[in-house]
Parts: sequence; C-alpha cells; structure tokens
Amino acid sequence: MATETSAEAMATVADKSPITSRRLVRDDLDSKLPKPYLARALTAPDSENINGTWGHKHNGMSVLQQHVSFFDQDGDGIIRPSHTYTGFRALGFNAIVSFFFMIFIHAALSYATLPTWIPSPLFPIHVKNIHRAKHGSDSGTYDTEGRFASKLEWGALYVLAKDENGFLSKEAVRRCFDGSLFDYCAKMQKGAVDKLG
Repeated sequence: MATETSAEAMATVADKSPITSRRLVRDDLDSKLPKPYLARALTAPDSENINGTWGHKHNGMSVLQQHVSFFDQDGDGIIRPSHTYTGFRALGFNAIVSFFFMIFIHAALSYATLPTWIPSPLFPIHVKNIHRAKHGSDSGTYDTEGRFASKLEWGALYVLAKDENGFLSKEAVRRCFDGSLFDYCAKMQKGAVDKLG
C-alpha cells in the first residue's frame, strides 16, 4: 500500500479540460486558515477572520442555528411566524416583503423542524432541529448537520447588505452565515429610525 502522494494524484489541472487551467484551485489556504477543508460547527471563518466574527457569541449553537436565531425574538428556541415578520421589519424590509418571506419560510421549513411527525397549524420553526430543514436547492453553505461549509442564495442578502456603490462585501456575506449581520443591520435600522423620529 502506497503512503506517498504522487504529483499526479494532487494535480488540479487536467490537460484535456481547459476549464481547470482557467479556474485554478487556491493552494495557499493552509497558510491562512487552519484546516480550510474542515466544516466549522460554531464559527464562520475566512482567511481574514480565522476565528469567525469578532465579539459574536455562538452560545453553543451550530452556525446554521446562529443564522436563524436572530428571528427567535423571545429566545425560547421556537421561531413563530410573527417573529419572522418582526425580524424582517427590523432589518428594514417593507411590510409586504416581510409578510411574503414569513409565509414562504414557515411553509417551507416548519414541518421539517417539528419534534413530532404531527403537523402544527401554527407553523413554528424549532431552532434545535433547523438542520432537518436544509433543502435541496441550498448551495452547500451548511452541511447536513448545520456546520458551516461556505455560499448562499444572494437576493435578499444583496438588498439587505449592499453598500452605497451597489457592492456586497465579503465580510457582509460571512457575517450573514453566522447571523451576526442581522443584529448589526437591525441596530443600524433602529439608529436610522431614531435619527428620523
């Protein structure tokens, strides 16, 4: 049994597949991020933030649980439709968009997160079971146990976090993964409302 890795086995470019030479694989991540291949359970690191968001407390929750816990308004581990609506309003979305998101999210995710197979007419989302609601259209941001792995659907995030030039920063994307972006945006919205009011 061979114990040495051959150069061919580690090749990232295939001569007969030109796309592999145009889209090179980064080979410097080991020097910037310890074990870059390792799915993280508690943090959403990148090469500039190897410990995740500075000052963000994970409270023993997976990154996916942290991502949704912003919407758990009373901290009881259950996200009710009214919590989702209130959360999107706090983020600055209008009433119609917030209502649409509330309906869509709870219709899609509630049943999978229930602790029993009997459906609930109240459509709650249980934070501890959110990993069960990971669906096929996901881009692989979280693995099936709710650990961080790295990408997401972009539409609402772009509207929420784009800068004045229309760009979405890498930091905003990373902070969306661990949910710290939601707290930040809600505080910014509240500050803007306080200044206007």
